[in-house]
Amino acid sequence: MVRVFVVGGTGFVGRALLSGLRERGYEVFALARSRSRIAVLPEGVKPVLGDPLRPGSWQEEAAACEVGINLCGANIFRRWDEEYKRLIRDSRVLSTRMLGEALAGGQGRVLVNASAVGYYGETGEEEVTEEHPPGRDFLARVCVDWEREALGFQEKGLRVAVARFGIVLGAGGGALLRMLPAFRLGLGGPIGSGQQWFPWVHLADVVSGLIFLAEEEKARGPFNLVAPGIVRQREFARELGRVLRRPAFLPVPVWALRLIFGEVARVLATGCRAVPRRLLALGFKFAFPDLRPALQDLLRPGKGGRI
Repeated sequence: MVRVFVVGGTGFVGRALLSGLRERGYEVFALARSRSRIAVLPEGVKPVLGDPLRPGSWQEEAAACEVGINLCGANIFRRWDEEYKRLIRDSRVLSTRMLGEALAGGQGRVLVNASAVGYYGETGEEEVTEEHPPGRDFLARVCVDWEREALGFQEKGLRVAVARFGIVLGAGGGALLRMLPAFRLGLGGPIGSGQQWFPWVHLADVVSGLIFLAEEEKARGPFNLVAPGIVRQREFARELGRVLRRPAFLPVPVWALRLIFGEVARVLATGCRAVPRRLLALGFKFAFPDLRPALQDLLRPGKGGRI
C-alpha cells in the first residue's frame, strides 16, 4: 500500500483530499499542529503531531512515505501588515522545505505542492497557460519563491508537480461559504466592474487533480488547477444568484473592499484568465468543467451548502 504524507490536511481542501486518498486505498498520514486539530481528520487517517515550519520528529514519519502533498499556507483573505506578509510567505516556503527535505532524505518519490494562479499577477484579457511569466505583485513573488523551493527537490531525486489553484468552490467552506450569506439575502453581486476573469474550480476536481498529479509519472512542473469553463466575475455572480433563486446585481465597490481588507482588495478586484492546458494534455477529466452544474452540485440539499 502506497503511503502518503499530507501537510495542510486539517484545512478546507486538505480534509477533502484526505478523504479522497482514503477512498482510493492509500495509507494516509496527516500533520497536525495540536491534538485539538486531530479531531477534524477523517476516519482512517493517521495523525502526526508537529510544526510544518520547523524540523521535528514528524519528518521521520514523512521520510517513510513515498508521496508527500503540501497544502500549507496562511490565509490571505485578511488585512496584511509586514508581519503577516512574512507569515504568508514563510508558511508556504518553509513547509515546502521541511516536507521536501524529509521525502528526499527518505523513501520519498513524489512531491505535489500547492501554489496559486496568483503566480501570474494581473493579466487582463490574455489567456494564461503555465508558460506565462510571473507577475510582480506581492502574491506573485510569494508564489515564485514557493514554487522555486518545491521544484528544487527535482535535483534531489523527487518528481515534483506544482498545482496552481484557482478559487476553490466547495460546500461548507472556502470562498463560497463567505459569499452565500449576502447572496441569500439578495445582496450579492459582482466585484467592481465584474469584467475581471474568475478562475474557479470545484473542490472535487481539486481532490482528483491532486491525486492525478501524484499518480501520473509524466506530471512534472506547474499545472493550472482551474476549471476549463472560466467565466467573468459578473457571470459567476449571475449564475450563483440563479442557482439560489435570488437577485445578484448589486456591485460590490472596490473602495469598500479596501476598507475591509486593505491591500488584499486588489487581489479580489483583478482576475486571471488561466486555463488548465497541461492537465488536459495529460488526459485529466474534470467532473465539473462548467460553472452552473458545479454550483448546482455544491448547493443541492444535503451537500452542506443548502439553498
